[in-house]
Amino acid sequence: MNRKKIYEFLREARSVSKQDIVYALKLSLPTVTQNLQEFQEKGLVDTTGRIGHTGGRNATAFSFISDARVAIGIDIQKHHNTVVIVDLDGRVIEKIRKPVHFATTDEYYKMLGAEVAEILEKAKIDPAKVLGVGMGVPGLISKDGKEVVYGRILNFTGETSENFSRYIPFRTLLFNDANAAGSAEMWSSHNIRNAFYICLSDHIGGAVILDNKVYEGDDQRSGEIGHMTVVADGRPCYCGQYGCFETYCCASLLSEAAGGDLDSFFGKLEAGDKRITELWNSYLHYLAFAVHNIRMLFDCNVILGGYVGAYIDKYMEPLYEMVRQRDMFSEEPGAYLLPCRYKTEAIAAGAALPFVEEFFHGI
Repeated sequence: MNRKKIYEFLREARSVSKQDIVYALKLSLPTVTQNLQEFQEKGLVDTTGRIGHTGGRNATAFSFISDARVAIGIDIQKHHNTVVIVDLDGRVIEKIRKPVHFATTDEYYKMLGAEVAEILEKAKIDPAKVLGVGMGVPGLISKDGKEVVYGRILNFTGETSENFSRYIPFRTLLFNDANAAGSAEMWSSHNIRNAFYICLSDHIGGAVILDNKVYEGDDQRSGEIGHMTVVADGRPCYCGQYGCFETYCCASLLSEAAGGDLDSFFGKLEAGDKRITELWNSYLHYLAFAVHNIRMLFDCNVILGGYVGAYIDKYMEPLYEMVRQRDMFSEEPGAYLLPCRYKTEAIAAGAALPFVEEFFHGI
């Protein structure tokens, strides 16, 4: 318990003296000295000069090393994947994104292993520092993170983390992509208690956050709002039904209208392209419909994340107005409808962060 307290204090303070720790945590000098020595031996803490104190000698400054350990996250999609490295602060310190067609083949698994090796080389990270590799995938995952129990999007139901990690020399776990992105958001927003995170990516997903934890449901199916009906007998969905939220608000609907590039879509939107503007207004209309339904069900904050969530900050006002028109309680949408804070590859980063959290718990 004392070890965790000292390490967390160092993480928050970044650089402090031994005496500062003793005073702040009300621990004995021998206890603090012993733990700092152990942290130094493990490469978790460094001495970075001296801190001046009046009335005596300058004290040695002990500093938290954010990249003493790292985790790798991979966002796996049908036509591309993104690999990131996150440090102990949860920051993405390196990333690579490549167009690649998903396949349950040895060649694909070998490519994943090569990408992991490539990003470690690019970031000049010692493999001994890697805590694990998490993979965010568009599917439902078993509770132990080792098997895809429903994977219709990529047609990979039954696929296992063992197969994915065939050429990856680290512990590997699978995560539902929306839950991974929701976890990244919780990491960046420490004041979240209850919220519904909408992952507006190539496929729509959701994460139900209750008491600072992702609620997965009895069968790991919680938050599957992509298949909530927003238009009766509407557009056909890959699931076999019609009018699913997925078919009206997936990110690929926008990117495909701009040559396959989401950044290009928002560039054209800013430039006032008429066709793009009409599509965006339609997108917001159905998004407002979904937000209203979620608010009525959960009575909590609704966070907009995923690929589209990274761009949505400047477009919140028209969305607020659309939500406001449906509200029966005269609530101000700006009080509960929020753009995500974690915008840098949230799915990939969120798949890596459980390893970081596990490391802190076991310190």
